[in-house]
Amino acid sequence: QVRLAESGGRLVQAGGSLRLSCAASGGTFSSYPVAWWRQAPGQARDFVAVINWSGTYTYYEEPVKGRFTVSRDNAKNTAYLQMNALKPEDTAVYYCAASINPTPVKEYEYDYWGQGTQVTVSS
Repeated sequence: QVRLAESGGRLVQAGGSLRLSCAASGGTFSSYPVAWWRQAPGQARDFVAVINWSGTYTYYEEPVKGRFTVSRDNAKNTAYLQMNALKPEDTAVYYCAASINPTPVKEYEYDYWGQGTQVTVSS
């Protein structure tokens, strides 16, 4: 059983940067792909980015391409989301998730979720 805990969210001005962390405990975190999702108020949870188990493959949704970078340090059982050039529309609760499936796509394919961390971008 993998337990995930996000941290790093806070209030930031537009144009600023944040780095979110996703710390894992239990299980074999280093074997699983890890994704970041986000949920804005009143909206469904949306996929943001994913990184494979080794860190050699990443994929980003269009709204964050070129601004966000996902990475991981398996020795520390931690994944990261570096967010630059933040916009008010990036305001959301950010979740990290891990999957037993090596190539997860849909939200339901992720087996482990953190509790989320709030990111608020002011204009």
